[in-house]
Amino acid sequence: MIGNLSLPEPFSVQELCTHLAQERGRPLHLLPLPTPTVPGTPSGMWLTAEYGDYIFFDEQTSPLHQEHIIVHEIGHMVCDHRSASDDQRLYRHIDLADPHSIRQALPRLHYSDEQEREAEMIASLILEAIGRVPAPTPMSGLLGGLESAMGLRGARPAGTSCLRG
Repeated sequence: MIGNLSLPEPFSVQELCTHLAQERGRPLHLLPLPTPTVPGTPSGMWLTAEYGDYIFFDEQTSPLHQEHIIVHEIGHMVCDHRSASDDQRLYRHIDLADPHSIRQALPRLHYSDEQEREAEMIASLILEAIGRVPAPTPMSGLLGGLESAMGLRGARPAGTSCLRG
């Protein structure tokens, strides 16, 4: 999926959205969610309406997190994910000219299903490809976190044995 995306250089989410809109032949709008998000509410959402797409994001978070949320929603788009339900409560407060034109909504609430994990992986890979987040190393993850907490991060080249002597 990522190989099929043309990532703009220098990268900007807006440029990526412009490119996707042209490719899909329909407008793509980036809009902040109407209220700051709290636990249990979506931090991002992709709405597919009759005449365009809308990606909503929490603008009360850091710029990197906003970018991650938006690219996550783009992950849903490029995978052509579909919503499991049509819950009108999710988007009744969003100001669209014609809310009845909404075809589906994919809110970003949790990562327990395959579509969410797939979109999250795409977002992480895109952000890694553009240099916003570091690529994983053999020492990333739990062992890397322990190494860092113990003050050992950078004490030896990545990929070398933890055992001494």
